[in-house]
Amino acid sequence: MTEREKALAGLVFKRGDVTLKAQRDRAELLCFELNATSPKESARRCEILRELLPSYKEDSFIKPPFICEYGDYISFGKSFFVNYNCKLMDGGKITFGDNILIGPDCTFVTATHPTDPVKRLEGYQQFKNITVGNNVWFGAGVIVCPGVTIGDHCVIGAGSVVVKDIPDHSVAVGNPCRVIRKVNE
Repeated sequence: MTEREKALAGLVFKRGDVTLKAQRDRAELLCFELNATSPKESARRCEILRELLPSYKEDSFIKPPFICEYGDYISFGKSFFVNYNCKLMDGGKITFGDNILIGPDCTFVTATHPTDPVKRLEGYQQFKNITVGNNVWFGAGVIVCPGVTIGDHCVIGAGSVVVKDIPDHSVAVGNPCRVIRKVNE
């Protein structure tokens, strides 16, 4: 099994795979082009986003600056809104449902590294997928960590650091993020 195959399977792998590097380089260039466009160039922005993100649709809206690691491993449903300065570090899959609102300065990270310093220095890492349900709102400055699942109809409060799964219909806040109530309470 190649290091790329291990990475995509969610197994521990050693960085340096040339195919993954080529994918990252492509995404970095497209993000650079997107972030260099004028607000008057909305058609060009959509063109770049369609090339960068396979699931990009007409009802999607992403405000630059925007950064992703690959683009290929991000998927989302209808009505996907991303505010300024979002970072989607998609070595692992990041899957969003329908009707997603992401506030400014949010970060979603799928990579994790060994705590053992020798293994870390040798370049080992692992990607853990992030899954977000339908109708979820992320306040400004939220960080979602590797392997987290967030259920349907949730609100994640500004500045939260999500390190564990959040069940459906939850309002969750804090660092670490915790459920404080149901959305309809």
